[in-house]
Amino acid sequence: MVIKVYIATSSGSTSIKKQQQDVMGFLAANKIEYEECDIAANEANRKWMRENVPEESRPATGNPLPPQIFNEEKYCGNYEAFFDAREDNAVYAFLGLTAPPGSKVSS
Repeated sequence: MVIKVYIATSSGSTSIKKQQQDVMGFLAANKIEYEECDIAANEANRKWMRENVPEESRPATGNPLPPQIFNEEKYCGNYEAFFDAREDNAVYAFLGLTAPPGSKVSS
């Protein structure tokens, strides 16, 4: 199972860049394998992300913005959902992963 983080490497938004760095930094620090899927440089990634964010998780207008997080094909959530899960020490459950033994971030 691979966690996929859909990002935009050429985003002009400082807040989006910070959110992307926050998600990937957390995953790296906790040794959670992930794959970056750039929607700015790869049209297929952009199309796939937009088509696979569930209707109820889409903004009222426009397209879903990165970062969007998936476990393989299963949608986990956006940055706000990730942040809430992290605050609740429920990141592994949010990602659909089993927490490693002795992990401080339990599911």
